[in-house]
Amino acid sequence: MAVEHPTAKSTVMEEAKRRIKVTKTTNSRLAEVDFNNLVFGKKYADHMLVADFDGKEWKNAEILPFQNLSVSPSNAAWHYGQAIFEGIKAYNDQEGNPMIFRPYDNYARFNKSAERMGMPDVPEWLFVGGMAMLIDLDRQWVPSNEGCSLYLRPFMIAADEFIGVRPSDTYKFAIINSPSGPYFNKPIHLLVQDKYIRAFPGGVGYAKAAGNYGGAMYPTMQARKDGYDQILWVDGHEYKWLQECGTMNVFVIIGNRAITPDLTNGTILAGVTRASVMDVLTDMGLEVEERPVSIEEVVAAYENGTLREVFGTGTAASVAYVEQLDYKEHRISMDTTQYEIGAEVISRLDAIRTGKAEDSRSWNFHI
Repeated sequence: MAVEHPTAKSTVMEEAKRRIKVTKTTNSRLAEVDFNNLVFGKKYADHMLVADFDGKEWKNAEILPFQNLSVSPSNAAWHYGQAIFEGIKAYNDQEGNPMIFRPYDNYARFNKSAERMGMPDVPEWLFVGGMAMLIDLDRQWVPSNEGCSLYLRPFMIAADEFIGVRPSDTYKFAIINSPSGPYFNKPIHLLVQDKYIRAFPGGVGYAKAAGNYGGAMYPTMQARKDGYDQILWVDGHEYKWLQECGTMNVFVIIGNRAITPDLTNGTILAGVTRASVMDVLTDMGLEVEERPVSIEEVVAAYENGTLREVFGTGTAASVAYVEQLDYKEHRISMDTTQYEIGAEVISRLDAIRTGKAEDSRSWNFHI
């Protein structure tokens, strides 16, 4: 999934600085944050980036103090769901300077989502350059504690004040920052969902569209009432081919093979962490298979003793160990204290993202 940097970093930053107005806060909230007890997605940094698409071009780009947006009740996004987002993380290197992890991959995926939802592309100077400017201004908000990061949420919504059913002409783009701890602070329990479906071929499953998550809320809520942390979705035709966990892609380690569902049907999000983990697993000497994998195959591997590990991967969750996986009458119970492969993946990724190890693939965008 690696994306080539389309433009020289210096050129991107020059254009961003030329086109983005900066208004600094006069009342920092930094002292209000306990960086030793960060919860995911609860606190927000001092500044945000906003910009408007007027039907022809992006304008009014500004970094300004974090604040509410003023939106009409007739805003098209409320009514028809034209809304997309990304999740990205920034870390401090060993000298205390912030780095964004693989922003160009998220940038490419954001515009792919925009195309599918009938929305305009966001230019590189605004998405990547603006993000870098924002983090530079809020660099004191980047946590240095183990397992913590500055979580970045770029998003775009329709902005027309019109309730006719058609794509909006105008849009709002924004980026907010949140110093965050781990998304999951313990191994997770998954329910294989064989009634509700997340996505079908030809739909928007591959897009990071807000509606994908909205549609998953009810079945996930029901699963949580039964003690599960997340749902593991399967396909809508045979109800057996693994898809994703909604907030994560999924990997199963069977023998010396790392298997993750392939993306060919367009029903699974092409995770940036997923792609990173595939590279790291290959570096570790495992055979990585990107192919259809059924829940029956996973159950059979568990029963014959070849299933070694199951884990989810995502920007928010990073790598989350699966301790329990339930499918109909089958219960897969894993001793995650014995997860050597997952532990090595986490160690290697963390080392790259924090500058402790060589970034041989140029994943980090240094600020």
